[in-house]
Amino acid sequence: MRLKTLLLTVCAAMVAVAVNGQIMEPVVWKQSTVSQGDGVYDLNMTATIENHFHMYDMGPYVDGPNATAVTVAPTPGVSLVGEVTTSIKPTRGFDSGFGMEVGYFENSVTFTQRVKVTSADDVRVRVNIEWQTCNDDTCLPPTDEDFFFKLAGVEGGQAAVTAAAAKEQVKRLENESSILSTVIAAILWGFAALLTPCVFPMVPMTVSFFMKSSGSKSKGRLMASFYGLSIIALYTLPIAIIILVTYLAGGDAVTADIFNWLATHWIPNVIFFLVFMIFAASFLGAFEIVLPSSLVNKSDAKADKGGLVGVFFMALTLVLVSFSCTGPIVGSILVQSTQGQIWQPILTMLVFSSAFALPFTIFAFFPSLLKNLPKSGGWLNSVKVVLGFIELALGLKFLSVADQTYHWGLLDREVYIALWIVIFSMLGFYLLGKLRFSHDSDEPYIKVKRLFLAIITFAFVVYLIPGMFGAPLKALSGYLPPMHTHDFNLMESRPSGQSVSSDAQGKKYSDFLHMPHGLSGFFDYDEGMAYARKVGKPVLLDFSGHGCVNCREMEANVWSDKEVLRILGDEYVIISLYVDDKKELPKSDWVTLPSGKVLKTLGKINAHFQTTRFGVNGQPYYILLDNEGRQLAPARGYNLNVKEYVDFLNSGVAKYKEIK
Repeated sequence: MRLKTLLLTVCAAMVAVAVNGQIMEPVVWKQSTVSQGDGVYDLNMTATIENHFHMYDMGPYVDGPNATAVTVAPTPGVSLVGEVTTSIKPTRGFDSGFGMEVGYFENSVTFTQRVKVTSADDVRVRVNIEWQTCNDDTCLPPTDEDFFFKLAGVEGGQAAVTAAAAKEQVKRLENESSILSTVIAAILWGFAALLTPCVFPMVPMTVSFFMKSSGSKSKGRLMASFYGLSIIALYTLPIAIIILVTYLAGGDAVTADIFNWLATHWIPNVIFFLVFMIFAASFLGAFEIVLPSSLVNKSDAKADKGGLVGVFFMALTLVLVSFSCTGPIVGSILVQSTQGQIWQPILTMLVFSSAFALPFTIFAFFPSLLKNLPKSGGWLNSVKVVLGFIELALGLKFLSVADQTYHWGLLDREVYIALWIVIFSMLGFYLLGKLRFSHDSDEPYIKVKRLFLAIITFAFVVYLIPGMFGAPLKALSGYLPPMHTHDFNLMESRPSGQSVSSDAQGKKYSDFLHMPHGLSGFFDYDEGMAYARKVGKPVLLDFSGHGCVNCREMEANVWSDKEVLRILGDEYVIISLYVDDKKELPKSDWVTLPSGKVLKTLGKINAHFQTTRFGVNGQPYYILLDNEGRQLAPARGYNLNVKEYVDFLNSGVAKYKEIK
C-alpha cells in the first residue's frame, strides 16, 4: 500500500476510535461444517457486515486495499480440496482512494474451504482469516481471526492412522519418560527441602501451633489437612494461573514460545545462573537471604487468629520463610519441565509442593512426633554448605545453555567438567573436615555418615576425571555440554562402517553446528533432502535443541551404540534441525508467515517447520522420510531402548527399499 494511503487509513481509524470511544468492528463471524461424505467436509466461515461497510474480496492487489486472505494451517491427516470459494460474487467498482478497480462484499458473504480427512482419528483444523473493512468515510486497520473445526476421522484411513499412531506414540513416550523423571526429581527435592536451614526450624513452630489449637480430634484433622492443602496451593496455584492465562490468551504456540524463551534465551538463563551463584554464596555463609521481615511478620500475626484463616496464614508464613531455601529448587525443577508443555510445569509444582507439605501435614496430625526429630544445630549448617556446593555445580547448566544457543564459546565441555571436579573435590574435603566455614561447629572427629558421603563425593570426582580427555560420561550426558565442544579429545574415533563424503558435511550452518560421534549430516532441510536424492538414501530428520537434556541423553546412550552408528552412517542421510538456536540468518533465508511475522533466527524457522509440518513441538523427535519427504515409519521421541531404536531405523530402510 502506498504511504499516503497507509497514513490515511491509520488516521481515519484513530479518528473513529476517538469519536466513538471504542474500537469499531463491523464484521461478525459464524462458522459451520458441512459433511460431503467419504471424509470430505466444507468449512464455512460466514461474515455478517454492518450497514454502510464493505469487506474487500480476495484480490490480490498491488498498492491497493488489504485483500481478504484465508489460510488453513497444515494438519496431519487433512488435505485441501481446491481453492477457497465465496457464496456470492464480489461487487466490483473503481475506488478513487486507491486509484484502481476493487472488489468487495456487503451485508453477508460465506467463505468455504473444502478439505478431505484421511485420518482414522478426529482432527482439529485451524483456519485464519484476515480482512479489511471500509465505509465512505473510514477504513479500519486489517484484522484477523482464527476458526477451529473439529472433524471426525475416516474409517480405513491407513496412512493417517499411521501418522496419528506415530504422533500419539511419540507423545506418550515423551510424556512417560520426561514426566516420570521430572516427577521423581520433584519428589526428592520436596523431601530434601525439609532439611534446609530455613525450613527445618518451621517444624517446631508447626507442632506448637497445632498443639495450642483446641477442639475435637476431627476438627484437628480437618485443620491439619487444610494446612497441607494450603501449602500445596500457595506453591502451585500462582504457577498454574500464569500458565493457563497465557495459554487461554495465546494458545499452544504462545505458551510454547514463552517456555522456549525461558529455557533457551540468554536473559533468563544468565539470570538463573546469577541467582544460583547468589544463593550458593548465601548457603556457604557469605550473607543471609531473607524476605522483608514486615511481610513475614504480617503473615505470622494473622496466623494467630485461629480457625481455617489462621491455618492458611500459618501455611503462608511457612512458604515465605522457606523461600530462601526452596526458591532455587523450585526454579530448577520448573526450568527442567518447560519444554513447550502446558501441564507438566503445573504437575511439577503440584508434586514438589505435595512432597514438601507432607511432613508438615503429618506433624500437624501427630504433634507428638516432634520428640523423635533431631534438634537443630551444627548439622543443619553442614546441610546448608553441602547445598551451596550443589548450587554452584547446578547453576553452571544455565550458563551452559545460553553459551550453546548463542555460540559464545565460554563453557566448553572440558572447562565445565574441570569446574565440576574442583567443586565436588572441595565438597569432599569439607565433608572430611579439611575445609571449614565461619558458621561450622567444632567437630573433634569425623562421623561415619560424613565419611560415607565423602567417599561417594570423591568417587564421583574420579568418575569425572576421564571426561577431561574425552570420555563420554553417559550418566551425565544431559547436563554436560555436547562432545563437539571438547577441544582435547583423545578418545574420538569415527564410527565403523561410515563413509564420509565431503558433500555430506552440512555445508550450511556447519561452522557452528556439529553432529555427534563424528557422524556427517546436514542442518538445513532443503540441502539435506537434495543430497539424499542425489545419493539415493532415506532421511533421518532429527529435531533437536541445545537446551534439550533428553536430546543429549539420546545421542550419548543410543546414537553411540555401534549398530545404531553403522545404520546412521551407511543407510541414512541425517538432517538435524535445532529449534532453539539463536543465530540470525541472512535475509535470504528469513521466513515470512501469512500473518506478516518474519522469522529471522535458525531456531524459530526450524520450530515453525516442526509445528506446521508435523504438529509436534517437543524434542527429541525423530522422523524417517524418503528423499521426497514421505514418512516411512511411525515417528519416535525420547526412549533409551537401543534395540527398539535399531528396529525403528531398520523399518525405515525396509520401507524405503519397498517403495523404491
